[in-house]
Amino acid sequence: MDPFGILYTDLYQLTMGQVYFRMGLHEREALFEAFYRKNPDYGAHQAGYTVFAGLDPLLSWMETARFGEEELAALRALKSRSGKPLFAEDYLAYLRGMGGFSGLTLRALPEGRVAHPQVPLVSVEGPLLQAQLLETALLNRLSYETLIATKASRVREAAGEAVVLEFGLRRAPAKGGESATRASLIGGANRSSAVSLSHLLGLPASGTHAHSLVQAFLALGHSEEEAFQAFAEVFPDDTILLLDTVDTLHSGLPHALRVFERLRRKGHRPVGVRIDSGDLAYLAIQVAKELDRAGFSEVLIVLSGDLDELVIWQIKSQILEEAPRYGVDPDRLLRRLVYGVGTRMVVSWGAPALGMVYKLVAVREDGAWAPAMKVSDSLEKVLNPGHKKVFRVYDERGLATADLLALAEEEVGEERPLALHHPSDPAKRRTLRPGTFALEPLLEEAFRGRRLFAPLSLEVLQERRRKDVARLDPGVRRLVNPHVYHVSLTEKLFALKEALLRKLEEA
Repeated sequence: MDPFGILYTDLYQLTMGQVYFRMGLHEREALFEAFYRKNPDYGAHQAGYTVFAGLDPLLSWMETARFGEEELAALRALKSRSGKPLFAEDYLAYLRGMGGFSGLTLRALPEGRVAHPQVPLVSVEGPLLQAQLLETALLNRLSYETLIATKASRVREAAGEAVVLEFGLRRAPAKGGESATRASLIGGANRSSAVSLSHLLGLPASGTHAHSLVQAFLALGHSEEEAFQAFAEVFPDDTILLLDTVDTLHSGLPHALRVFERLRRKGHRPVGVRIDSGDLAYLAIQVAKELDRAGFSEVLIVLSGDLDELVIWQIKSQILEEAPRYGVDPDRLLRRLVYGVGTRMVVSWGAPALGMVYKLVAVREDGAWAPAMKVSDSLEKVLNPGHKKVFRVYDERGLATADLLALAEEEVGEERPLALHHPSDPAKRRTLRPGTFALEPLLEEAFRGRRLFAPLSLEVLQERRRKDVARLDPGVRRLVNPHVYHVSLTEKLFALKEALLRKLEEA
């Protein structure tokens, strides 16, 4: 039995399914939405947006996940507290006949695009039982990849035009390392050290060597320079040497320079050096100075070692301030830097979970959608009910100014004034005049019994992110204390939400 098959779920999805089946509700049309409530908060810095990722793996899984004989045997083996079978045979027979998720339709935000809190990322429509069984797998795939793609996008923001390498596979959560690599590349990393996934995504893997190479040579009585020379002889056109095993400036750098000179005499061009510890900004300045003096001004300087967006930002700030003191052009130095980011990207350091949720928002009754409601003492947890559509609102500058939730049946256009309501505060609203805004529908049909498009290339997903981030207000893109992006409701949706809340309060 495939451990990542259709039983890759929580038990309560299956027990709720049996309740629906017993009550005759299992084929009632239902509508669920997946969204998250808050942007990641990393403590010292915060995200002003996320990057949606994980949709393609979810769609592929949905096409293949099935209740086969092994899965049914596993369910048949589960017992209640009284020792009786937990699941009845007629329910298991129904699951066998149902197979998988062929009855569902998914509308989703295109993968790679920017997303915001409370806005539906995926809308799932179909038989209640099938839609319920999808919850765990959907959240598992979308939540983690979105979290990592967001972290990578922030690293990209900090790095600017510099190359970003992802090499967190060793520190990622087991099989989640594959998802982390994919999401990191969608979010803005240029290359990855992960060999298999890089190959599958059509990218060459990137890497240098570890400290252990130098350590092995030293332990056997050889020198650091001999370790460097051995690497250069095997990879003369791909030589990147790690400088900090012994002493970056007084051992690693002079030894690397001698090896680089031998390569040059043989007609080869050394690629770079890597620094993995110490004061990375100061060391980069000193290494650049000596490389320039020796005529290796094109050699790249790779920085690694617990980097994230805030550390990269600080490194760049220090270089801009300190490099001129040593006669090094800071702008030129920044252009030759490469950032290797591992652990802090693939575990979303500081914000390890996105908190995405999957909520029932409507059920079909007498041919129409009956809105479902959930209340909470926390305003952010009060559901936006009903069958909805989503728009992105652009201002006169062409920048995204709000995401707007509307009821599916209402007409929303650019030719008349548009009222935007705060989701929970009746006093907060604004009206946009025609000619001052543009609307873009966000959710697209992605699955109707089967996936509706082939897997998209990494370049397409990366370009979506680039375009969306470029259309965010600079305040929303800030790495620290970003401006709050507005998510609003139309008048009709706001009125429906208020009416349902009053009804529940009177019940």
